[in-house]
Amino acid sequence: MEKLKRYLIFGAGLFLSSFGVSFITKADLGTSPISSIPYVLSLQLPMTLGEFTIFFSLLLIAFQLLLLRKRFPLEHLLQIPVSVLFGIFIDLTMELLSGLNPQSYPMCLLSLLGGCAILGLGVYIEVLADVVMLPGESFVRAVCQTLTKKEFGTVKVIFDASMTICAGLLSIVFFGQLQGVREGTLIAALLTGIITKMFGRYFSFLPGLLFPQKISENDNGAAAA
Repeated sequence: MEKLKRYLIFGAGLFLSSFGVSFITKADLGTSPISSIPYVLSLQLPMTLGEFTIFFSLLLIAFQLLLLRKRFPLEHLLQIPVSVLFGIFIDLTMELLSGLNPQSYPMCLLSLLGGCAILGLGVYIEVLADVVMLPGESFVRAVCQTLTKKEFGTVKVIFDASMTICAGLLSIVFFGQLQGVREGTLIAALLTGIITKMFGRYFSFLPGLLFPQKISENDNGAAAA
């Protein structure tokens, strides 16, 4: 029963994350780093942001398999349905936000900040559920386990920067200028993690409220030790 609860909570977090990504994208100041390559491709090719997100996520899962080989846990294959669901959610929320087209720069910036807040909340809820990592984070973890001894946070920053640079290069190739990658991409990269940590601090009571059995087991283990 608790496992089902965790997956339902994760699904809610996944939907909020997709809503946040779409909100940031609709602000028209760039999109989040992990979505930057799919977004630029969607501007040029006849596939949606959600469809390219699915394709890109599956590519990251394939890279994990290449890196980890026999060390790739079978439960990490859950990333596949999660990736498909995330892509569907992105297209759904982009449709729901079809009427959101801020014109002035202050309104674009306000939409961007709102999207960062929603994305940060979604990421916090996904982490709270503690069942599946999204392919982007799981790929970074695989790199940490196989190619470098650097900390996860450091590699994640390098990964996000690499995605943004690649998206910028694709944009220049396709359009002759930066399109889909702007200051909003950097703002989203900097703010989302900070906002996620803020939610973790302000809602520190939630794990005990939602998963009392897990807290009880940890307490019993600590007492036995």
